[in-house]
Amino acid sequence: MTFQIAPDDVLLRRDLVADGLTDRDIRHQVAAGALTKLRYGAYVPTELVKDLDAVGMMRARSRAVLRTSHDSAVLTHQSALAEHEVPLWDVGLDETHLTRTDGRPGRREAGVVHHRAALGQRWWTLRDDVPVTHPARGAIEVVTLYGAEAGLVAACGVLHLGLATLEELQDVATTARHWPGSLATRLVLGRADSRLTNVAEARVWHFFFEHRVPRPEPQVEVVDDDGNLLGVVDFAWRGLGVFLEFDGRIKYERHRRPGESLADYLMREKRREEQICLATGWICLRITWGDLERPVVLARRIKRALASRTAR
Repeated sequence: MTFQIAPDDVLLRRDLVADGLTDRDIRHQVAAGALTKLRYGAYVPTELVKDLDAVGMMRARSRAVLRTSHDSAVLTHQSALAEHEVPLWDVGLDETHLTRTDGRPGRREAGVVHHRAALGQRWWTLRDDVPVTHPARGAIEVVTLYGAEAGLVAACGVLHLGLATLEELQDVATTARHWPGSLATRLVLGRADSRLTNVAEARVWHFFFEHRVPRPEPQVEVVDDDGNLLGVVDFAWRGLGVFLEFDGRIKYERHRRPGESLADYLMREKRREEQICLATGWICLRITWGDLERPVVLARRIKRALASRTAR
């Protein structure tokens, strides 16, 4: 579902009371499913949020928080990146992160994390009437708070979407060199790559570094002898004739054609793999989310496959 909640769609208790509702009426509308409670004293029509995922609900709660926050409050960290529609992984979605541009800390409250930082006009803007930090800053904020892997997912997402340059990320990292958790920024900046298109690819890329797997080339176009495009593979070790594909829901949703069933998509994907292998002589390795949960075993499997091709 496309996110379509404007700041004015959030209804505060005082708005509803001004319209003549009592607290009992509000509770009844929530119980009946007409309203959804976003946080204490803030509601939204249920039809606007009923199909939202966890990130979408975080965005809705962010708007509720901004309705009662200081005028200088700006969304930061993953709260800002979500507004830029940057893919997120392993970050907290149950809290709203804010920074005040007047340099003063805000009050501490449930579900809201107030950060105190110097935030000049260069590093924040309005997006759909919502004040947010620049994507480069948001990515570095995620790195310092959640570590290298979550930060790499954010940084690669920002780069791939063209929302920031590597130089801008480095600029923010320089500013953040004294922040808690800033040591991870060096790793992320050394690994970030705009060619990585989604969470899965960024996590696999992180895995290659962490487990000393020879790094392949991402997003490789494979053509036949006549120059016809056979497909784009996630990763390829061209010199060894090995390519790796990630199987996951993201790919299914992105590449399935309108009206195509999952079974039809999987069959088409299998034919694509066969065409690539027959035309090139390469072999295919397929991995899943579950494989990433057993990284040592996965690293051995990949290294063994690469070694077998080296021996040939």
